[in-house]
Amino acid sequence: MVQSRSSIKYLFKYINKGPDRATVVAVPAYNECANNDLVDEILRYRYLSSCEASCRIFKYDVHCRYPSVVRLTFHLPNQQQIVYGEDDDIDDVLDKPSVATSKFTSWMECNAIDSEAQKLTYVEFPTKFVWILNGRFWKRRKIGKAIGRIHSVSPKLGEAYFLRILLNKVKGPTPFDEIRTVNGETHSSFTDACYALGVSDDDKEYIDAIKEASHFGSSFYLRFLFVTLLMCNSMSKPGVVWENTWEYLADGILYNQPQRFKSACIAFFFLFFI
Repeated sequence: MVQSRSSIKYLFKYINKGPDRATVVAVPAYNECANNDLVDEILRYRYLSSCEASCRIFKYDVHCRYPSVVRLTFHLPNQQQIVYGEDDDIDDVLDKPSVATSKFTSWMECNAIDSEAQKLTYVEFPTKFVWILNGRFWKRRKIGKAIGRIHSVSPKLGEAYFLRILLNKVKGPTPFDEIRTVNGETHSSFTDACYALGVSDDDKEYIDAIKEASHFGSSFYLRFLFVTLLMCNSMSKPGVVWENTWEYLADGILYNQPQRFKSACIAFFFLFFI
């Protein structure tokens, strides 16, 4: 990138920042504290470097983008995104083709009828197929080159996050159930499927960390550690970590709660509730 603006768009998006500019502010020398009108007195000048000037003179390309990137949307079962106006009739909204057929569900429909499609993951699909927006279907690519990109999802969204992980691994599913199927077993959630496939951690390191901290830390410290892990979305299955460490987190409750509420039954109630 010494003498070129060519860049990977989805890495830095550098080509979208515009040309180089220099900002000059005109301030009267005799009265620097005056209330200046910024609209009138701030002048923006474009800076044209020698490298860019030579590219312009010889009509070289100053930016490029290759290959094209196809944004791949996805959703949980029966949770398609619907866009409608405030005054739209609900029946008309539900009759829209985009509601019944999405880019994601059309991919699974194509997998059911095309043997070539069954060899590809969702993110690999645009390399061999083209999305026809008007007809809302995929057809085999004849010309050009494209790559797919599944939009990022926060781990806080739970099932949607693990569905995205599976879409980068599973090839040719037709219904949603096949995405959750690992070694012939259909799991009840995408989270469990990721766990069975081995793409999610078993959280053993977090269980060991809490157990190790129990040797020198108080139960308050252990609970603080557990909450920190929850807020950071570090654990794949927080319930498993809790089941293996709750006794350490509840340490001292038999002593502290009766002292706090002046009742010996309180502690046993807390333990029963846990």
